[in-house]
Amino acid sequence: MELGITVKVLDREYKLTIKREDEEVVRKALKLIETRIEDYAKRYAFKDKQDLLSMVVLQYVINSIKLGNKQEYLDNHINQKLNDIDSILDEHLMINKDVLLQKI
Repeated sequence: MELGITVKVLDREYKLTIKREDEEVVRKALKLIETRIEDYAKRYAFKDKQDLLSMVVLQYVINSIKLGNKQEYLDNHINQKLNDIDSILDEHLMINKDVLLQKI
């Protein structure tokens, strides 16, 4: 089910249509953006609030890319380990199959 909400970023309102189950995530994201903008405003000189928003976007995109790279590495690492385990199991099954066949 979809939900129409109005969100505010840097004194601008935006109407969004989101899935009802995504509302909490959207509101948390907005709060994080707001908090990060406030942090940048306290630490850096800026011409306008758009500069702050640009820095926040850049930071979150960088973090997203890093997280994606880390996830890809972990996925590849896990797949390699699973393949190793599969090979070991295949070896043991073949050895045990030969032992069982010898007993027959």
